[in-house]
Amino acid sequence: MYRIRIRVSFTFPACHKHAGAQHHGAGCGSRVRPRSSRVLPVTPNPPHDAAESSPESSQPSPGRKAPRPKVPTDLKVLVVAAFVIAAGYGVVAPVLPQFATSFGVGATAAGAVMSAFALMRVAWAPVAGPIMSRVGERRTYLMGLAVVALSSAATAFAPSYILLVILRGLGGIGSVMFTVSAMGLIARLAPPSIRAKVSGYYATSFMLGSIMGPVIGSLTAAWGLRAPFVIYALALVFAIAVAAWKLRPVEARTDTGSVLLPMTFSQAWSIGSYRSLLLASFAHGWANLGARVAIIPLFATAIATASGAPASGFGSGASVAGIALGVFAGGSALSQILFGGLSDRYGRRPFLVTGLVVAAILTGVLGGAGHAWSLWALCLLAGLSTGLYTPSMQATLTDIVGSKRSGGNVMSAYQACADVGQIIAPIVLGAVIDDVGFAPAFGISGGLLALAGVVLFLTPRASFPQKD
Repeated sequence: MYRIRIRVSFTFPACHKHAGAQHHGAGCGSRVRPRSSRVLPVTPNPPHDAAESSPESSQPSPGRKAPRPKVPTDLKVLVVAAFVIAAGYGVVAPVLPQFATSFGVGATAAGAVMSAFALMRVAWAPVAGPIMSRVGERRTYLMGLAVVALSSAATAFAPSYILLVILRGLGGIGSVMFTVSAMGLIARLAPPSIRAKVSGYYATSFMLGSIMGPVIGSLTAAWGLRAPFVIYALALVFAIAVAAWKLRPVEARTDTGSVLLPMTFSQAWSIGSYRSLLLASFAHGWANLGARVAIIPLFATAIATASGAPASGFGSGASVAGIALGVFAGGSALSQILFGGLSDRYGRRPFLVTGLVVAAILTGVLGGAGHAWSLWALCLLAGLSTGLYTPSMQATLTDIVGSKRSGGNVMSAYQACADVGQIIAPIVLGAVIDDVGFAPAFGISGGLLALAGVVLFLTPRASFPQKD
């Protein structure tokens, strides 16, 4: 350490007649202090830690971009768990109708088993939100996974049709609990500057799991109709173990340490972008979760039959439908990986509006496909456009709630809109197909997406919250 001597001197201006009265005694009679010196210690090179912890050193230098934050470990756990959950469900979904008919019931009753799961998701959504606000996102997530795991394991040993319906309903309750709480965890744990990117990773992981699930299920088909439910339960147990180990609890606190009350639905409803987002969620659930899964297989079978394709093997209705759904999912996953984080840099609104409008056009013309190759090409493009807006939808929702507090009711309402669209679409569009054909059915789905895009375009830019 060196010592440096600093010389300090004081000078005063010349005195005027009335200066003494104006300066409260510091006038002509005041004594001028002589020159003085003091010794100050100087550290030549500050310690490395001190330099890094100083506010100035934490700011990016001019001309250099601030480094983008990394994805936290907790969110990586959610992404992995999403793949495991979706893959497990993909193992169960193809055999569930056949398992239901094994109890001696018809196709309508078998469809009721599928509906029980979806209906309980919608019915329990208003309850899942308050549960999350009360016990926290992490506990709700683990509780939801546990409910689905137990109901799936019990389904493997269900002795009757009635019990099967009840257990699938319980699975729907657990499903909405872990879905809404996962959204809450992303909102609370994702750095604001990469929210859309993280949302894209999560959605892509879930979609890839949905693609791999049926493949795994086909390999286990020889084990019987009950084995997939055991596999699904074991996959969920693995997800629970990893999440319980790695996910850390979060609290709704501000930077000053004060506790924030959860955001209420009425508070969110007063924000224009949230109201527009609910319509977009309904349209997305209708077109991409309901219509896509229920109508594209029927349309693919009609195309294959009209072209004289074989009843089985490549070119059959089942294979055309499977490839169509696969390329749609693949296109969406690729788009979310490539473009998911762009709205973190350039804003949510452009990607919401552009993605919805492009998806609307491609969905609307899908009913005009005349052969398998054109159907696959349109499904691929529609998937790419869907992946353009879905991460921005999730990121906009988390921007509204923020990372400092919980928003269980706000997020459960958003999810419920998608679930309602998913449930209603197959019923309404099925009736449309019976009366006037496939093209109007796809046109209706495209129209809903276009309406959502237009509403978001007309939503004032100022109603989109800034990332906190």
